[in-house]
Amino acid sequence: MPNRPASVSIVSAPGRRKGAALWRWRNAKDVSARHAMRLGGISVIVALLLIFFYLLYVVFPLFVPASIKRAGGYAVPAPEAGRTLHLAIEEQSRIAVRITDSGRAVFFDASSGNVISNVALPVPGGVRITSFAAGDPAGRLFAFGLSDGTALVARHDYRTVYADTGSTILPDIDYPLGDKPVVVDDRRRALVHLAIEEAGDETTLAAATSDNDVLLNHISREKSFLDEDEATIKRTLASVSVEQMKIRALLLTEEQNTLYVVGEKGGVAYFDIRDKQLPQLLQRINVTAESARTTSVSMLAGGISLVIGDSSGRLNQWFPVRDERNSRALTFIREFHDQRSPISAIAAEHGRKGFIAADQSGRIGLYHATAHRTLLVERIGEQAIETLAMAPRGNALLAEDQAGQILFWRIHNEHPEASWSALWQKVWYESYEKPDYIWQSSSASNDFEPKFSLTPLTFGTIKAAFYAMIFAIPLALLGAIYTAYFMAPRMRQYVKPGIEIMEALPTVILGFLAGLWLAPFIETHLPGFFLALIALPTGVLVFAYCWSRLPPGIAGWIPDGWHAAGLIPVLCAIAWLSFSGGPVIEQALFGGDLHGWLTARGIGFDQRNSLVVGLAMGFAVVPMMFSIAEDAVFSVPGHLTRGSLALGATPWQTLVRVVLLTASPGIFSAIMIGLGRAVGETMIVLMATGNTPVMDMSFFAGMRTLSANIAVEMPEAEVSSTHYRILFLAALVLFLFTFLVNTLAEIVRQRLRKKYSSL
Repeated sequence: MPNRPASVSIVSAPGRRKGAALWRWRNAKDVSARHAMRLGGISVIVALLLIFFYLLYVVFPLFVPASIKRAGGYAVPAPEAGRTLHLAIEEQSRIAVRITDSGRAVFFDASSGNVISNVALPVPGGVRITSFAAGDPAGRLFAFGLSDGTALVARHDYRTVYADTGSTILPDIDYPLGDKPVVVDDRRRALVHLAIEEAGDETTLAAATSDNDVLLNHISREKSFLDEDEATIKRTLASVSVEQMKIRALLLTEEQNTLYVVGEKGGVAYFDIRDKQLPQLLQRINVTAESARTTSVSMLAGGISLVIGDSSGRLNQWFPVRDERNSRALTFIREFHDQRSPISAIAAEHGRKGFIAADQSGRIGLYHATAHRTLLVERIGEQAIETLAMAPRGNALLAEDQAGQILFWRIHNEHPEASWSALWQKVWYESYEKPDYIWQSSSASNDFEPKFSLTPLTFGTIKAAFYAMIFAIPLALLGAIYTAYFMAPRMRQYVKPGIEIMEALPTVILGFLAGLWLAPFIETHLPGFFLALIALPTGVLVFAYCWSRLPPGIAGWIPDGWHAAGLIPVLCAIAWLSFSGGPVIEQALFGGDLHGWLTARGIGFDQRNSLVVGLAMGFAVVPMMFSIAEDAVFSVPGHLTRGSLALGATPWQTLVRVVLLTASPGIFSAIMIGLGRAVGETMIVLMATGNTPVMDMSFFAGMRTLSANIAVEMPEAEVSSTHYRILFLAALVLFLFTFLVNTLAEIVRQRLRKKYSSL
């Protein structure tokens, strides 16, 4: 055979150049896409880190310890005025006042000690000052008890004058009951102990005489309707028995409804003085250890709690608690024992539940009662501290030691309310019967005790997600499995996009519908709702069994893969029958009143409860979970299912032993993503629950979640306040919880993927 020339493919030079250019263009696109994906992934990580560090930046000051800094030290101003009975500082911490045993008020510069004015109070001649009392620090009221059984009541006041060169504070003394002493003891015995409180036009004075009698004086002023400057003074006098108690101090509450008589050996007599003519002894109790004696006592802001210091350096907090018989009893709440020398003075903060305690070794301790937190213990002098005062804003303290030196210190203590116990453990709040988890961040009353427990909010978040997932997981996963594996392709073309488009529905609309329509509907048809929960799955199983028993000719009316469409009228009929039969069931089993039956058994019912949240939030989570799970099941390679069927496995065996195992990473991801969505959901739980931070697992009770709490309270929180930073702490907790759950989910998903990738 003749040799044939080999075929040669000849590509022209322009063709080669065009192919090379096309290859370079494709390579450039590949490189660009690779870098874009890498940049996108890095950007997501950077964004998450920025969010995390910003939250940490806002939250970090909560845990910065308190500190004090010396701002001045000098000899007692105007020592010729006498011994100091009381120290106080005005709001700007610029001017202080020293009340002396000679009846003078010495106003001086708090930083330098320079005397501004030295005011002599109108103490009558021929009488001695035998006792002293200061009222609520915010009211700046004080009184001298005199040797003739009278008391002089006064108030130190401050007026700010503004000029071009700046502001000037002018101190003054005011006399709310007049500049004449008021009679406390008609027998004119010396007053050796005194307590005073004022509220509006009412003033109460409690005094112990030299004979150890305790007298109660209530003075009320009634203004004339014709002339507001004229007032009628009404005086009520009563006495209380203390049975020869050696009295250390008398204390009145701000509301003037309680009197405490504190003995030197640790005994306290607790009186109800709401009826000023008939005081009632409620309790006598010992508040110190047997070997200790009471050395100092004070009331916290709000006038509810007593803080008692003793000779061992121990500080105890007590306040009245209602018992099972609805009687009030003075109860020990918490203890601080960070100082070892006898407590010599206690000064409470004006607006918070904090206080400072000084001891005889020259140390001071800064504490917060609610948080059960010792903020610092530090030595400020070498001598025992005798008198102590705290600035109204809690940012300065003034002390006088045994050597006659005034010590002025600045305090940095921005967030004493935050502690591990206050945020996460049970706290015994004032006026509560027992320790509890409470979130209540604000109130209209001045004696309010902030309650910043994150535990009920975290519990509410988990509870809302739990009920939502109970509703969503069966519907989403079973629906996804049926749609991907059993449903006819044509029907799937309508069902899958229809469910996925539900994800675009704004959650605020779902919350609106849940709160205004679904919640009242369930409350009205509660028996029918529970009947439907039982009847729907049972009815589907019964109908499926009956359908399988029909002759092939009838059963074949519905083609394979279209059976779900045939169930729609069945489900509607079962739901209608359930809600129609609900009143009958309610009448037969619950006497026609299910709500009353629940209440009689101690089960409360809130209209906006966990059932409503589970349905509404589950409805919001279903589309996302369905889409991811359906894609995972549908993406199982066909050769696996065909091979299983060819080996004799039934479709259900193939589904359980091949398809679900292969798709398990995707199904698990769907569950975790749905959980993350449920945990972070805001608007539905905000609108569909009672939004009350309670810890009750009942599905008839509402809840408040971390995200909903942030949405509700952040607009009202003062920037940089403790409340503001704790809300950011809640956001940080939510961020970390979601991050940890997603990280754990990814680890599990990767292990599942590795385990079943060989199928």
